[in-house]
Amino acid sequence: MTQHQVSDRARFDLTVIVLALLTAFGPLSIDMYLPAFGDIATDYATQTNRVELSLTSFFLGLFIGQLLYGTASDRFGRKPPLYFGLTLYVIASLACAFAPNLETLIGLRFLQAVGSCAGLVIARAMVRDLYTPQASAQVFSFLILVMGIAPILAPLAGAYVTVVWGWQAIFLIIAALGVACLAIVHIRLPETHAPNPVIRIRDSLPIYWTVLRDPGFLRYSLSGGIAQSGMFAYITASPLVFIEHFGMSPTSYSWLFGANAIGIIGLAQCNAWLLKRRDSRKILNKSLPVLGLVSIILIIAGWQSFGLFGVILPLFLYVSTLGMVFPNAMAGALAEQQERAGSASAVTGSLQFLIAGAISAIVNVIGHYHPLAMVFVMGCCGLTAVAVYRFLRR
Repeated sequence: MTQHQVSDRARFDLTVIVLALLTAFGPLSIDMYLPAFGDIATDYATQTNRVELSLTSFFLGLFIGQLLYGTASDRFGRKPPLYFGLTLYVIASLACAFAPNLETLIGLRFLQAVGSCAGLVIARAMVRDLYTPQASAQVFSFLILVMGIAPILAPLAGAYVTVVWGWQAIFLIIAALGVACLAIVHIRLPETHAPNPVIRIRDSLPIYWTVLRDPGFLRYSLSGGIAQSGMFAYITASPLVFIEHFGMSPTSYSWLFGANAIGIIGLAQCNAWLLKRRDSRKILNKSLPVLGLVSIILIIAGWQSFGLFGVILPLFLYVSTLGMVFPNAMAGALAEQQERAGSASAVTGSLQFLIAGAISAIVNVIGHYHPLAMVFVMGCCGLTAVAVYRFLRR
């Protein structure tokens, strides 16, 4: 099947569940190996902050890789590029398990990210193929529900796997999951976009530039991406902050990570309920100022050194609020991009992870000088997102 009627009612059927699983590979690949940073550093005889570079390279791969799939999915249909990306993901994951040194692992993590972002780009494009903007926001809220399960289970599973079998087993497990998902995609996922020979791959950059020049797209994409980058600052620096600075055990840290994931899941489902009664843009107009207020509290908490619990509470509120900000920002960015949904999905994803990669690198550098650099950076991300959203409206 290559043509679908666009629906104004969100249906959480098998197709949407498969799309949600595709979006989970990125978070799974990030979150599952976080508790193993110390073991990886020990095996490679290096410092933990150098292991964090493997996370930065993953973000860079997500930025570059998404641009490869956008126009390709508009040109060849959604499924062929998805097959390529999942295959690359499986091969790179297997290679990560046998990386002889940290430098090789950092490079392989880049390739792993390039493979995983096929699911991110094409799942978002398929949602836009199937649903109107209002219904899309509801589906994106459901995707966050499934994506949120990964941060709950992945660090706990990663900590257990590392203790029992070693950190290399983490990459073997996610490679096996990639193979299983590839089979499910082939058997059960329908094609939602017919190949379009009019679109040429060599025209990718002009198409992306056309998307970027759309002020509505830029407003929603940038504000959502900058807000989300605060969460990536948390993902990058949290092992250093909570395990090394505050002295939490890897297991306790995993439970903390899971609690924050529950927060974003809960607000995402609250957002889905509100979308039955309110316009997605009105919800975004209310939730972004809340994020700004929480960001100010985060900065004060870091500045005044409030301690472990003084950091945990505003951190939880920041991550949870993203459950209402991100689905509506994503739906707004793709709302007017029907014929270029794949390209627009790639551009918005690449923008978000370009910002996330930069924030990851910044928090890595600043962390050498202040143990709570994470909360300062997160607060600045939240305030900047609010400022961009308001400025581009004018």
